[in-house]
Amino acid sequence: MELRQLKYFAAVVEEGGFTRAAARLHVAQPGISAQIRQLERELGQQLLDRSGGRATPTAVGEAVLPFARAALAAVEGVRRTADEFAGLLRGRVVVGVVSGAIGEGFDIAPVLAGFHAAHPQVEIAMTEDTSERMLAALRGGGGLDLAVVGTSGPGAPPPGVGLRTIVDVPLCAAVPDGHPLLEPPGRTELPLADLEGLPLVSLPRGTGIRAALEHACAAAGFRPRIAFEASAPAQVARLAAGGLGVAVVPEPGAEAGAVAGLRMLRLTRPALRGRVAVAWPVNGPATPAARALLARLCAAFPEAGA
Repeated sequence: MELRQLKYFAAVVEEGGFTRAAARLHVAQPGISAQIRQLERELGQQLLDRSGGRATPTAVGEAVLPFARAALAAVEGVRRTADEFAGLLRGRVVVGVVSGAIGEGFDIAPVLAGFHAAHPQVEIAMTEDTSERMLAALRGGGGLDLAVVGTSGPGAPPPGVGLRTIVDVPLCAAVPDGHPLLEPPGRTELPLADLEGLPLVSLPRGTGIRAALEHACAAAGFRPRIAFEASAPAQVARLAAGGLGVAVVPEPGAEAGAVAGLRMLRLTRPALRGRVAVAWPVNGPATPAARALLARLCAAFPEAGA
C-alpha cells in the first residue's frame, strides 16, 4: 500500500470521479485508475462503485476513507513539523478583514506582500466579513486563521479569541455645512444625546463602530435612528455630505475629512472610540504559517496605547 494510492482514492471520492480528480492532482487519469485498482487488489475489496458515470465509495470504501484521510493528514503533519524546524513554511493562511477596515489607520496589504515574498510557498487567502461572523468563525474553527476585526470597547476579549488592538481613535459626528448641530459657531464637540431622533449614517451591524454606537445610545436611553448604511467610512461620509444624515466615523477621519462640505464634531458624554484589533483563536493559530503571519502583523502594527 502506497501513500499516493490513498491520496488518489480520497481525491476521487471528494471530486466524484476520476476526471476531476486527475485535473485536481495534475495526474493522468489512467494512472489514478490503475493505482486505485492496485489498492483494491491488495485489500481484496472494491472501494469504488464505477457504475452510473460517477465514482462513489462502496460500503467498504466509506469505512476505509476516514483512515485514508487520517494517514494523509499525519504525513502532512510530519512534513509541516519538519519544515518548521528547517525554517521553511508551507500551507495556506486564511485572513479575514472586517468590511471597511482597510484604511482606518493601517494598511495590511504591504504586510501580506512582505510575508508572501519571505514565504512564497504559503498561500494567503483574504476574505471580508463582519466582525461578529469572523469572531464566531475563529471560536468555532470556521475556516479562519486570523482576522482583523472592529471591537466595541476595551476589556477582556470575547471568549475563545485573543485580541491585539492596533487602532484606537475617538469617534466623531461628520456634519454637513449649515447643519443646526454646528451651532454655536466654532463648536468642536457634540454630546451623544444630541443625536437622538436625527437620521444617522453608519457602518452596518456586525462592525465595531456600529456596536459602539448602539451600546452607547442604549446606555443613554435611546435607539439610534439609522437612516443609511455603507460598508466603509469614506462611503458613510459621502452620504452625509449629500445631506442624507449625520455620519458616525473615526477621527481623524482621513477618508471623511477628504469629503468637501463636512465638519467633524467629536462625540462626548460619553466619549466613543473606534477600535480595530487583530484576532486569533485563544490557543493560538493552528499552523506554523499562521503563527508566523500573526507575529509579522504584531510587529508591523504596535498595540494601541502601549
